[in-house]
Amino acid sequence: MKTIKGGITTPLGFKANGIASGIKRSGKLDLGLIFSERPATASGVFTKNSVKAAPLLISQKNLRHHKAQAVVVNSGNANCFTGSFGYLYAEKTTELFGKLLNVQPQHIVVASTGIIGKPLPYLKIKAASQKLVKGLANTQDAGRKTAKAILTTDLKTKEACVRCTLDGRKVLIAGCAKGSGMIAPNMATMLGFITTDAAISGGMLQAALRQANEETFNRITIDGCMSTNDMVVVMANGLAGNKPMTMPGKDYQGFLKALKFVCLDLAKKIVVDGEGATKLIEIRVTGAKSESQAKTVGLQIGNSVLVKTAAFGSNPNWGRVAAAVGSLAIKKVTEDHLKIKFSSFAKKHIVIHVDLNIGRHQSVVYTSDLSYEYVRINAEYN
Repeated sequence: MKTIKGGITTPLGFKANGIASGIKRSGKLDLGLIFSERPATASGVFTKNSVKAAPLLISQKNLRHHKAQAVVVNSGNANCFTGSFGYLYAEKTTELFGKLLNVQPQHIVVASTGIIGKPLPYLKIKAASQKLVKGLANTQDAGRKTAKAILTTDLKTKEACVRCTLDGRKVLIAGCAKGSGMIAPNMATMLGFITTDAAISGGMLQAALRQANEETFNRITIDGCMSTNDMVVVMANGLAGNKPMTMPGKDYQGFLKALKFVCLDLAKKIVVDGEGATKLIEIRVTGAKSESQAKTVGLQIGNSVLVKTAAFGSNPNWGRVAAAVGSLAIKKVTEDHLKIKFSSFAKKHIVIHVDLNIGRHQSVVYTSDLSYEYVRINAEYN
């Protein structure tokens, strides 16, 4: 596996575009499109928030049969808590782009991100739709336009691409993501779109995405707040020409490794670009009775405002780490068992190592510090 320069248009058969449709008052890019030249196997994972945005509900339904050919995504408006009209507009978006792309509406994924509770300006999307489709291209610049069109409070685009060999064929996996605030496990205020020219069955793609998501996007936290619109979607069009992966094996493991790499790269970039973030904090928990327990401990530390503000102030206050772990009241985790080590809090990348000494399992969680800027951004966001 090799990291290469590229994005969602790098795998064979994918085009993209991003434009300003007027949803954002700033005039920045706010409408993106990803298109596969042939119908693709597709899978998705979604927020566990019980309040789900209309486009998420539509996309969940459309992906039940693991088929998709296009993703339409807007920023600046979440189309959540918008009632029956919100659902209607999300549905009409699939019909609109279905006609323009000559694709069945049920093979189109829709996604939105932005402010909750405001009606989706569907007429702006409709007015910009032909321009968006006409501008589809397989260039890296076209892919980056989509990566920009999905941003909200993000400061940077987030892209990743790797090349691996499966069944003797060169296979590419690439992705883009957005996320900066309201980032918590079980998805967050994040969107992730991954393209690959690998050939793989729907069931195996879903299994790979679930495992990759659990070990990457579900291991990051900025503020512990779960959103309503989160999703990660993968489209695999098979143009690499490898023998389709329908069962676990060497090729599947190679694909899974590459997919995890892309997801983790994007997840780390989300943390680094967290609202007001100045530092990346890597929390390694070892000696747990289970991986789930290790993850829980890592997230407890990662969501501690005391730990996060200490990191911002370059204050190596290990007592705050100990208190965060102890608050979980895990049996046998006492002062006698707990061991805490950490790198310099003055650095941009801080590593906190916590050994529970009650088992053999481990996990890694990523978070950011908490700064004055985070408060300012969220005080003014509406």
